[in-house]
Amino acid sequence: MTKFKIFYFIFFIFYLINQLQAKEPGTLITEIVNEASIILSSSDPVESKIIKLNNIAETNVDINGIGMYTLGKYRKKLNEDQKRKYNKLFKSYFLKSFSSRLVDYSDPKISVVSEKKINEKYTIVNTVLEETSKNPEIKIDWRIYTKNPERPLIRDLIVEGLSLARTQKEEFKSIIQNNNGDINYLFKSLEEFIIK
Repeated sequence: MTKFKIFYFIFFIFYLINQLQAKEPGTLITEIVNEASIILSSSDPVESKIIKLNNIAETNVDINGIGMYTLGKYRKKLNEDQKRKYNKLFKSYFLKSFSSRLVDYSDPKISVVSEKKINEKYTIVNTVLEETSKNPEIKIDWRIYTKNPERPLIRDLIVEGLSLARTQKEEFKSIIQNNNGDINYLFKSLEEFIIK
């Protein structure tokens, strides 16, 4: 085999490996939901469940992307120090908010219904949180960022038509606007939530 053929053979093998590693958005959501369900239905202490749920979020959610989106036009006004501070605060805020909402569920049953590729960067995965004796059925759409197909990331959840990222953006905008455009009031609000 010539060096030229060996090069293409190795290239082909790496291509196949990458294709096998790339996850379809629907598969990603199924795996995340199954992993979270195992954690939530376990007899582990709440603190342990929160740590494990946060690990899932840090691996599969584009927390920085969501954070920048929720700042809207104000992200352009931040200097580098403020960006670093905001990213750190938002990550802590997001993880606390995420895990505290989920930890109340004992064994959520979420089924993937369909997925639709919007463009090269985004796919929407439609799921249903199954009805229980306490709660009605809830439609949840997952906005998956697929620019890097080997590492798809969750960018938003749309619950019964309501975008959580957009809702957060409006809330942050209101805090900043009600304080004369001073971003420090948002930082303070995030800090207060984190230490509660």
